[in-house]
Amino acid sequence: MMHRFVAAVLVLFVWMNAALAQTADDVVWIQIEAQPNLRAATTSAQNYAAQLEDVNGFSLGGGWYGIALGPYRRNDAETVLNAYRRDRLIPRDAYIAFSTSFRQQFYPVGANLLSRGVIDAPEVTADVVVEPVAEPAAEPAVEPVIAEVTTEPADETPAQAQRSERALDRDQKKELQRMLKWAGFYDAAIDGSYGRGTRNSMAAWQQANNFETTGIMTTLQRATLLQQYNAVLADLGLEVVRDEAAGIEMQMPMAVVKFEKYESPFAQYSSTGDIDAKVLLISQAGDQGTLFGLYDIMQTLEIVPLDGPRERKNNSFALIGESAGMISETRASLQSGEIKGFTLIWPSGDEERRRRMLGVMQNSFVRLDGALDPAAGSNDEQAIDLVAGLEIRKPRISRSGFYVDARGTVVTTSDAVQSCARITLDEVYEAELLSDDSEIGIAVLSPKDALAPLNIAAFSAQKPRLQSEVAVAGYSYEGVLGSPSMTFGSLSDVRGLRGEDHLSRLKLAALNGDAGGPVLDASGGVMGMLLPKSAGGQQLPSDVSFALDRKSVQSALSNAGRNGSISRATTALPAEDIAVAARGMTVLVSCWE
Repeated sequence: MMHRFVAAVLVLFVWMNAALAQTADDVVWIQIEAQPNLRAATTSAQNYAAQLEDVNGFSLGGGWYGIALGPYRRNDAETVLNAYRRDRLIPRDAYIAFSTSFRQQFYPVGANLLSRGVIDAPEVTADVVVEPVAEPAAEPAVEPVIAEVTTEPADETPAQAQRSERALDRDQKKELQRMLKWAGFYDAAIDGSYGRGTRNSMAAWQQANNFETTGIMTTLQRATLLQQYNAVLADLGLEVVRDEAAGIEMQMPMAVVKFEKYESPFAQYSSTGDIDAKVLLISQAGDQGTLFGLYDIMQTLEIVPLDGPRERKNNSFALIGESAGMISETRASLQSGEIKGFTLIWPSGDEERRRRMLGVMQNSFVRLDGALDPAAGSNDEQAIDLVAGLEIRKPRISRSGFYVDARGTVVTTSDAVQSCARITLDEVYEAELLSDDSEIGIAVLSPKDALAPLNIAAFSAQKPRLQSEVAVAGYSYEGVLGSPSMTFGSLSDVRGLRGEDHLSRLKLAALNGDAGGPVLDASGGVMGMLLPKSAGGQQLPSDVSFALDRKSVQSALSNAGRNGSISRATTALPAEDIAVAARGMTVLVSCWE
């Protein structure tokens, strides 16, 4: 009963002046109850509907749901209110409310009475007058509703406030401290202990909000602070969503997201356009191995940026990813053979609402029976760059490189390392930039952790011969194939088109992804590094490529404090042997934003 009274008093406190200004012809409602969750509100609405006409249920915001009768004309509403109070069909703290107090209608299902006019009051009340009805001496007469609004019970005395405060548990006391801190009146520990600091903050809040300054907050004052605290969520359309397919119930911001599709293990709720937000419900049958696999896979998704803390425990994990445009937070846990959780993706720069929305979702999360069907969404279009319909994170650019020493030093094209937030080798191992000579187009990288390359480049000691056979190893399709490809051709010239002596011209049809790869002679020695097709700003014929000669590559290594080995081989090798050696030394270099 107390929660109904608190909700009623709070709404009356805010809208009292508006109520007094209404006329007899206005559209009004009789709010008879408020419930803190959708399930309880729906049950209550159904119970009232079994006895009364015109029962409706509306979201009130802040996680509350109201039961109301109407919509009626003002005079009719007062008649119905008095009659139902007299017959004890509704609580005595029921009151006249206005359409502005209500949001989305949830009962009856599919109804939307906020946009229509009044309806006729129940005929049973036709003979009931608004004048006080004679009652036994112990029962006071019923006054008209306007008089009752002005004589609503006064706020609690300090003694009464102390008694109501003692009924709060420790978590409720902590929450009140959090709200005072949010409002800017409290800066001490959130410990649920009401010492001098908490009392002073209560008094400061009371003074700022024109309440009597006692340092002890009444029920009404706590409700007012809660309304202020929840105002930041007012336009998000919080609703309890019961997703039977996923086996999850949770409050979600349905004014900014809507259900899009199932794609196991996710139920995806996409943005409606007002706020660039997204929600994933995670639901999957499995064990600890499944949980750990999901933890790894989610970190490859575009919706989970690389920066941010990650934590994996034996039966749960949490992921936070932050980028310039968004913050993604995922929480999932394993219970009774089912992995369930959610991801909230929210735009950066709106931290207060994001943090509050996350708290609402965590506190309202309920696991229902059953998990999402593994076949859900399996008929949708599939692609190698999608996981469960979500984009895999992709590098801004990928090129080739090759190992030059046993510690994993790599040379690659300068184009591959420009403006990178992160550089990886084979998309797994992080590397740091040792040197970058953009003028001739070569960069030197070192892995952050020790690597053991399959093969190491050995630079050819032979003088290149015109028209001799050459081969290039590279990730022609920027890693799509998973291993380097071989392209064979010949040496057309030992100079560039303008006579550059550090370049070699090749008759070889290379692709963009091959740039940075090793150019090998017939003996398997490395004679240079392949440059991008657009080197020097020229668009070359498809069978023309350029390579940076081995002396320039060796010089770049020396400047970076590294050295490469020299090959003494002079005998031509079969193409298959050259391919094996070349693929072992070639690595995929990726630049990530």
